Amino acid sequence: MSGHGHRTVLQLRFVLPTDGDAELRDGVRALLEAITPRVQIIEPDTAVLDLTGALAYWKREARGLTELIQLRALALLGLHSAAGVGPNRMLATMACNLTPPGRRTIIDHSPDAVAAFLRPRPVRELPGVGSKMAATLTSYGLHRVGNVADLPPATLQRLLGARAGRTLHEHALGRDATTVDPSPTPASISTEHRFPRDELDPAAHRRALLTLADDLGTQLRTSGQIAAGLTCTIRYADHTSTRRSRTLSEATQHTVLLARAAYALYESLGLQRARVRSIAVRADALRPAEGATRQLTLDSGDEKPLAIEAVADRARTRYGSPVIYPAALATGRHDRQQTLAPTGRGQTVTRAEAVPAAVPRRPAPGDGQRSRSRW
Repeated sequence: MSGHGHRTVLQLRFVLPTDGDAELRDGVRALLEAITPRVQIIEPDTAVLDLTGALAYWKREARGLTELIQLRALALLGLHSAAGVGPNRMLATMACNLTPPGRRTIIDHSPDAVAAFLRPRPVRELPGVGSKMAATLTSYGLHRVGNVADLPPATLQRLLGARAGRTLHEHALGRDATTVDPSPTPASISTEHRFPRDELDPAAHRRALLTLADDLGTQLRTSGQIAAGLTCTIRYADHTSTRRSRTLSEATQHTVLLARAAYALYESLGLQRARVRSIAVRADALRPAEGATRQLTLDSGDEKPLAIEAVADRARTRYGSPVIYPAALATGRHDRQQTLAPTGRGQTVTRAEAVPAAVPRRPAPGDGQRSRSRW
């Protein structure tokens, strides 16, 4: 794929170690910025590069430059990566999501190549298509992206609304004007649960989400921050992944509110018998908690979890481990792997902790491993 006269966007998804520190993450950024200054980091493990100008500078085609980047990441940093290249950011993202680590998917800029990649894809893979929109489209027989592309825009607008219908039609044709923004992203904190085996049980998925929300809430309250958004990334057994983001109605640091948002993101994916390998949740757009505002409510049910949360925080501060936690996370085992809050930018301390039988403990759901990262 030539870069002359056409945009070329590369998305990389790195396989990061659970104990990756700030030095490693800074090394990733430095490696990528040595190729092009137009690099956007997306936590916890993704980077997007605009290669349009870099292709001429490096005198390489998109495939060759992508192979060079992946080889450097493996040789210098020990990181495997999956890569997707396309004429815009949407196509690069979709290609990357379908690519296993160590491989690359290149979509040429020609209309025929874009159509060959895009038209057979399920319509739910287009950005912005949640479970509700996908159900609406499939009820009218619009199962594939090609079905949507062939439909008159006016028909889509009647089905979905003017703005949503127009945007979906543009995406179905492979058009996307989103640019790569190299400016630093707002601070964020992420945490991930990796199942010991591919997990089919939605109840186990929800327990993992609750654990991750509890982790994020604890980190936010400990650091005196609030989050204005939440992102959930689901990785599947076939190495593909789905990511959904949501802006919270009000910035928060409370576990119960973060868990509700995480559940809503999970439900929006409409998963059915999905073999899930890991779930990551990220708190986005962090800012100091001093500037937080809270909508008052007449529902006393919202106050009780917050009061219990404050008690749990005090107990954690005093005893050094979670002694109060949601009942849904209780089990009878007495040892666990605890990941402590970051000690510095991107650094974590992990220890194995034996918990006495008389003291309740909160395990990772499915006895999996959790990791936290901060770019």
